[in-house]
Parts: sequence; structure tokens; C-alpha cells
Amino acid sequence: MLASCPVTAVYAATSEHPPNADQGVQASTLAPIQVRGLQTRVANGPVDFQAITSTASRLGLSISETPATVTVIDRETIEQRGADNTQEMLRGVPGISASSPPGAVNVSYRGFTSGQVAVLYNGINLQDTGQATRPVDSWIYDRVEVMGGPSGFLYGAGAVGGTINYISKLAQRDDFYDAQLRVGSYGLRSVGIGLNRQLSGQEGGSAHYVRIDALHRAGDGWVDRNSARANQVALSLLSDFTPRLSHTLAYEYQTEVERSPYFGTPVLNPKVGELKIDRKTRYKNYNSRDARYEQRVQWLRSIVDYTISDAWKFQNTAYWYDARRDFRNLENYNYTPDNSAVIRSGPYLQRHEHQLYGNRMVATYNGNLGQLKSDWAFALDASMSYRTNFPSSATYESIVDPYDFDVEDFFDISGMYDSFQRDRRTRLRTLAVSAENRTELLSNLQLITALRYERLKLDLNNYRTTSATNPAHFGRSYSATTGRVGLVWDPAPGVNLYAQYATSADAPAGGLTTTSYANLNDNAKLSTGRQVEVGGRFSFWDDRVTVGLAAYEIQRKNVATPDPQNPRTTVQAGKQSSRGVELSVGMQPTSALRLQANLAYVDAQYDTFNQKVGNEIVSMAGKRPVNVPNVVANLWVDYDFLPQWTASAAVRHVSKVYGNVANTYYVPAYTLLDVGVSYKLNSSLTLVGRVRNLTNETYAVGTNSISYYYAGAPRTYELTLRAAF
Repeated sequence: MLASCPVTAVYAATSEHPPNADQGVQASTLAPIQVRGLQTRVANGPVDFQAITSTASRLGLSISETPATVTVIDRETIEQRGADNTQEMLRGVPGISASSPPGAVNVSYRGFTSGQVAVLYNGINLQDTGQATRPVDSWIYDRVEVMGGPSGFLYGAGAVGGTINYISKLAQRDDFYDAQLRVGSYGLRSVGIGLNRQLSGQEGGSAHYVRIDALHRAGDGWVDRNSARANQVALSLLSDFTPRLSHTLAYEYQTEVERSPYFGTPVLNPKVGELKIDRKTRYKNYNSRDARYEQRVQWLRSIVDYTISDAWKFQNTAYWYDARRDFRNLENYNYTPDNSAVIRSGPYLQRHEHQLYGNRMVATYNGNLGQLKSDWAFALDASMSYRTNFPSSATYESIVDPYDFDVEDFFDISGMYDSFQRDRRTRLRTLAVSAENRTELLSNLQLITALRYERLKLDLNNYRTTSATNPAHFGRSYSATTGRVGLVWDPAPGVNLYAQYATSADAPAGGLTTTSYANLNDNAKLSTGRQVEVGGRFSFWDDRVTVGLAAYEIQRKNVATPDPQNPRTTVQAGKQSSRGVELSVGMQPTSALRLQANLAYVDAQYDTFNQKVGNEIVSMAGKRPVNVPNVVANLWVDYDFLPQWTASAAVRHVSKVYGNVANTYYVPAYTLLDVGVSYKLNSSLTLVGRVRNLTNETYAVGTNSISYYYAGAPRTYELTLRAAF
């Protein structure tokens, strides 16, 4: 479990040489840590407001110079809190909740979910927050940066609720090694290794550096018959050709195989109010015997950094992404009306093939506008994305005893065959230009502005039987202009205030790469969003205490909703809004004790939204969106009770979430307690023991319209040995 101030970053440099090349956007070197009252800054304590991030701007702004909520979870924090995968890395971002049932990733942030929260990898937008953002092991990632609210002025269509940017490890100008061994409950075992070496030359001149990070992980799941294995490799080569010109070539390869994936636990009837499960079915797996999820992902990036002069810098990032994901599962489980048996249904075979090609050029200028200091960033983005689906399904039901049952092999189900049939292919072409500016109006007052214009061309090819409503080809063009205007004011030492207005554009229903014919035919324009946000960052007691505070209001219009005159089609008449506050505190009252806490509250609702219920159209105005909690709170405490020993505890609370738009049923709130202790064997080796969900609470991290729990893990134990030298 992780946390960070909503308008700040947790980042402590762990090397004499910080990251040297952009990890997808702008050079992400972080400012040296300056702490008046403390000798060093460590995870879970006060926050460094002067840390520079790349996600919220391409101007190289520090957190205190950014008129937005920005959170950074760095490598030290990932390790200190034992963030197992990319989704656990997010748990410290105020207000974020997430779950990852196979086939979909559900992220909620500031009252918005799915395609309204952008997920980037090294600043690259895949236009898909579903399967493409499935959590993977955190070993190859250097950090995650998150910005609340719209980011269309940087990353284009999508992201009205916020932007999540996973940043991979890259070669540095240094020599070091690290490794990690983990064992734990349910057969967990993993080994990760990393090395960074100088190949030739010398620092300051022509030189080459290589970095390799690799991981193998395997284990059984906590439900019956479930197991998984995964491999990761990240390889990068940094070449300094001259003091002004460098190039980074980065390649990543990931594979994952999960057997008999857990799709959820059926809930008892009646499905009204609080959804409940039979505790005796908590560990039951109703999926097919040989059910499976597989993915293979590859990334290739070429990053050129050129310092033209003291004022001008240039960066070019060319990238290629290729992924294939296969699913074969029996996905739906419901009780019979009298709760005496479980009805298993919904066999589904699917393959996703997804490719993305693109290039981004960024030029930055540090100069003046008249007598005022003024910095600029100009960008040109071009990309092309292809996604092909191969779905197959059949009508099937199997009624079994809830506790003692046998399951079939997937391809023994009538109508399911071990072959993929191509259904449709989407192609999304994007061309965009953008500009950012930071002008120093006064010595303590800065104006931050940004503007982006983009053209999107979406084509959909149908490879199944054609009809008037399912033609062989259909396409639509979109355009969007989004921007930001913000002020940052430092009225006194330790006080930093800001205000911002930002806009967004996104697909009216679903994502642009996963859209359907209905959305193409009936929705002629993108949905639009806007956010107003004010906030402050405060440091006092010689920087032993940091506080972050933010308040915001977001509105999203032109949302696809069923047409009251023709329920089989949709119109862009929906409207959704959210209002919220986020508070964070970081504290180090003594050299041995560190605390960090945050609290986020959001009031999210549909202002105008219709849903088809039977043959009628019913207004859902005033209802809360599915899987959006009102309250998310976190607390982390670290205490060095002996020179080599540290005890840790983490508490996380998430309020109830509704499982349908009508808000007629929900899964209850939950509170989790994790504890750990670490022992530093020597300067290079650390041994860590953890217990997650110490109270063994039965809880659901989400639900859906099919009405089942997607339950969280029970109590687990793990032991980790980390080495760094």
C-alpha cells in the first residue's frame, strides 16, 4: 500500500547520478533534495516539493511550480511499502481505487473510471485503460507519476479524471547492481536482477552505458486451481556521442500466463442492497478446468536528446508497441433463486492483437518575454494504432453444487472451438501539435498555460457478416482542442498556492480503440470535460512536516446515453460531474519515526443520464457511477526501533461502491491492515518480512452488473531479500 501527497511527490535520489534521459516525455532528472531540518529524506516522511516530474508538464517544472495535483511514487517508496505490482503502486495516490479482474482493469479517480482515466507508459498513451493496462510486476519500473484532472493538453483524447504514467528503469551514467528474492504464501516465488554498467568511454565525453533488469515470478493463486507465471526483461543502452548529444535505445519484453483465472465469487440472492457471499465459497473457482489468460507485450523506444544551446533543447522519441492477449474462460456465476446451486455460464474465447507506432518531437526554450522570464515547450505528435479482436461465445449453462463440484475442459463446451475468428479491426491515426508556456509575472507569481490541437481518424473494418447496421467498413474523423490556464503563487516561505482551469476530450462511450459500430454511427463528436482546481502545498517545522490540499470540480458533457425515442441507439445527451477534496500529510517528528497519511473525498454523480430498463428508458440523474468510492484514506508509519531494524504498518480504507448505475446494490466498505519488519544485514543486504491483510478481512475490491464479488486477497505472508551494491 502506498501514499503520497495529492499535490506533491515522494522522491529521494538513490544514486549520485539521477535519471539522465527522458523516460517518455521530457528529461526527468529530479532536483537535488534540500532539507533544512533533516539529514536525509526517506520514503513515508515529508515530501520534496522541489522534485521535478515529467508527467504534468514538458517544461521541466517542479511540483511547487505546477498548478495541478501531482503524485510521484518513486523506487525507494515502492520497495519500502512492498508494492507488488503496478496496480499496488497506485494505492498511495489519494483517491485512486483499482481492481483487475481478467479481461478488464477498473481504475477510479476523481469520480471517473475506465476510458476517462488515461494510463500511459513512459508518456505514451495506448488509448486503452482496459486489458492493455493489466497489472504486472513492479520490478522494471522506476516510478509512477499521477496527475489529477484533464491532461488533454499533453496526451490528447481521454483523461478527464486523471493521468497515470508508469516510467521504466533506464540506463544511467553509473555502475551498480541490485537483486531481489521473494517467497510467500500460496507458492509465491520470484527473483529479480538488475545491473547498470559503463561499456566504454568516460563520463563527460563519448561513453556508452547499458542497463538490464529481469524478473521471473511464479505462484499459485489463493483460489482453487489458480496459478500464474510471468517474465520481464528491460534492456536499455545510453550513448553519449558528444556533451550535447545522447541517444537511449530501450526494449521491454513481458509475458504472463494465468491458469484458471479467478473471475469472481457469486453473490447470494436477493441482489438488493449490500451484496453478500457465502464465506464457504470464498476460495472456490467456478472457471473451466483449463481456462487461461495469456499476454505478451513488447516495447521499443528510441530517444534522442540534443542540447542545441543554453536556451534550446530538443528531444525525439520514436516508439513501437506490440501486444497479444488470449482469453478462454467461463465468466459468469449466479445462484439459483433459492441459493441452493450455482449457475455457471458465459463461455468466451477472445484474442486481442494491438500495435502502436508513433513519434514525438519536443523542443524547449528558456528565455524571456519582454522583461519577463518565459519558458516554452513545443511538441509534434503522430501515431497510428491497430487493434484486432477475435471473439467467440456460446450459449451454455452448468448448474453445480456451490461447495463440491466438477468443471469441464473449456473446449468440451458445445460451440467452442480451438480457433480464433477475426471479428473487427480498428485503426486510429492521430496527429497533434501543442505548446506550453511558463511566464514569471512576478518573482513569486507564475502563469502556466498550454494548448493542444489534434486530429483523429478512426476506421473500423468488419470481417463478419455484413448488414446495414454492420457494414464492412465505417470511419469517423474527430478533432479536439484542449488546454490549461493556471497560476502558481508563493506568498511566503513554505507556502505555495495554485489555481487551474483545464479541459479535455474523450470518446463518448468506451475507448477510441475499443469502440463499436453503434458509437461510430450515432456519436458524431467527442465528449468534452473541464476542471477547476485550487490547492496549496505547505512546509513547516524545518521541513519536518509537509501538507498538501486540493479541491476540484469536474464536468463531462456529451456522454453517450440511450435515446428515449429509440432505445436501440444512443445520443450524446449525458452529463457527469464530480466535486472533491484531497488532503495529505507527511511527517518526520524524529529521526526514527516517519508518517504519511492522505484522505480523499469525492461526490460523483450522473447529472443527465438515461438507461434502458426492460423496454423503458429510466433517468439515472443523481446516481453515483459504478465502482466509485466516496472516501479513500491511507496511513503509513515506519519506526526505526533499533539501528538496523524498522517496523512498518499501513492502513487503507475504501468506502462502499455501487455495482449498477441505478445504485440498487453495492459492496460494503473495507479496511485493511498490513504490517512488516525489515533488518539491514549490512550496507548492501536487507531482509524484509510482511503480513498483508493481517485481520484476514473478507472484502470486495469491486463488482459489476453481473452481480458478483471480485474479492481481494486473504491474509498472506512473504519474505524478501534485497541486495544493492
